[in-house]
Amino acid sequence: MNSIAFRFIVLWGWRRAGVAVFSGALSALAQAPFSIYPILFLTFPVLIWLIDGVSTKQSRSGRSRGREFWIAFKIGWYFGFGYFLVGLYWIGAAFLVEAETFAWMLPFAVVALPLGLAIFIGLSCAVAHLLWTTGFLRIMVFATIWAAFEWIRGIAFTGFPWNTVGYSFAANEFIAQSTSVFGIYALSLLTVMIVSAPAALADGDFQIIRSWQKRIIGPVSMLVLFFALFGFGGWRLANSEAAFVPGVSLRIVQPNIKQSEKWKPENASRIFSRYLELSDIATSPKNMGITDATHIIWPESALPFLLDERPDVLSAIAAILPDKATLITGGIRRTRSDSQNSTYYNSVFTLNGSGKITGRYDKFHLVPFGEKLPFEEWLNKLGLRQMVTLPGSFASGPGPVTMAVAGAPAMSPLICYEAIFPGRVTAKDSRPGWIVNVTNDGWFGETAGPYQHLQQVRVRAIEEGLPVVRAANTGISAIIDPYGRILQQLDLNRSGVIDGSLPLALKPTYFSKWGNNIFFLMILALLFTRITRTWRQNRSN
Repeated sequence: MNSIAFRFIVLWGWRRAGVAVFSGALSALAQAPFSIYPILFLTFPVLIWLIDGVSTKQSRSGRSRGREFWIAFKIGWYFGFGYFLVGLYWIGAAFLVEAETFAWMLPFAVVALPLGLAIFIGLSCAVAHLLWTTGFLRIMVFATIWAAFEWIRGIAFTGFPWNTVGYSFAANEFIAQSTSVFGIYALSLLTVMIVSAPAALADGDFQIIRSWQKRIIGPVSMLVLFFALFGFGGWRLANSEAAFVPGVSLRIVQPNIKQSEKWKPENASRIFSRYLELSDIATSPKNMGITDATHIIWPESALPFLLDERPDVLSAIAAILPDKATLITGGIRRTRSDSQNSTYYNSVFTLNGSGKITGRYDKFHLVPFGEKLPFEEWLNKLGLRQMVTLPGSFASGPGPVTMAVAGAPAMSPLICYEAIFPGRVTAKDSRPGWIVNVTNDGWFGETAGPYQHLQQVRVRAIEEGLPVVRAANTGISAIIDPYGRILQQLDLNRSGVIDGSLPLALKPTYFSKWGNNIFFLMILALLFTRITRTWRQNRSN
């Protein structure tokens, strides 16, 4: 193994950069829809060995610590660029929806976002290098710092925790159950530690030669940990019971309307008619239409007009809704301060059988550049605007809320992007009975994006112990139980409905009660281990 490691440790210049980019790009295949997570057992040891090349005694001659920090940063940055370039290529599809306006920005966006996000991985490698050592302890240090910077990426500049490495292991429904205890960031820490473990079979500093017995302790312990995660998930699922909320019959509508067609004024009546038709379509002898449903869910910004300003539309909805039924739908609303100025919100509405709006939720976590333009006044002067066509950016509503729903448990409504933020999907003061995620992934066509989005929503269900009902314009709509299992789904780019029951919520999980506190304790414990070793070494010297 030392001979293999040596080939990577001695790389420098463009060869080192190329290997780092290629390794990062391959690592992206561990994410949905491919979910080839075993590939990480090859790519992450390479990254460890590349950092070893900065830290070996042979390479340090004449180098300052600042210079080493910069080299380690560049290695991580190259790796991160490859990882995010391949993992987030699908974002470019959004710039082709209004190609005449946004197509020129496509190459900049597809490259600029990975360039920026790669900084977090670059910093994680550089900071880990400051605490670098030999043997398996360097793997522990690396995984700890990596996970810490993934958490920072999830909150910095409004946050973007997309494709956290832990999602690769979470594709396995058994391993995914561990997130009910400590969340996705802690699973990311353990994932990096496990997949990087083979690098411990090489010492990283050939001035120190360890016996093979000492070198395999770390990798073997990680193998045990891997099967422990698997075993915990198997035990948890084996003891699960299928239970549903009595008296609740769901109908999820997926209209499959192309984003390029949605906002054309001449299509408004046809789109509304499609929603009414699908809502009342017969799918089987047991589901003869809307009369068999108690709760109908339409996706994000379902209708291409302002729902609460169209009495005729509300009357048409009332005409098809059963008396005791509830419609949950996404929609855009506005408030007016005067005749000239309006404020727009991306919202969720609940309507009763009389067509009356009984509840409203306004999205609080807006998509930068998609729904809200940062530094709007300055960028507008340069001719830039957010991608959603409005006179200005959307305004933010309050944080996660628990919303009453007639005839069903209270729900936590989440609009699209809001479902990717661990620990921020439910109100802290009142736990809901289910999560309703309305979304429109039609911006991204038939790419990896909608599959990655679904994977993250599935983990939210496990973390919170809550079922998730997901209505997506072009897919993927689904009913997900509180163990993250997809009970029913309607695939991408299909028009239709899902009829099903609402799974019963579990008791609060450890993660829903403690959030990321277990993750923080793990980081502190691992850093303490590294500091203690340094103290012992200095004392012995």
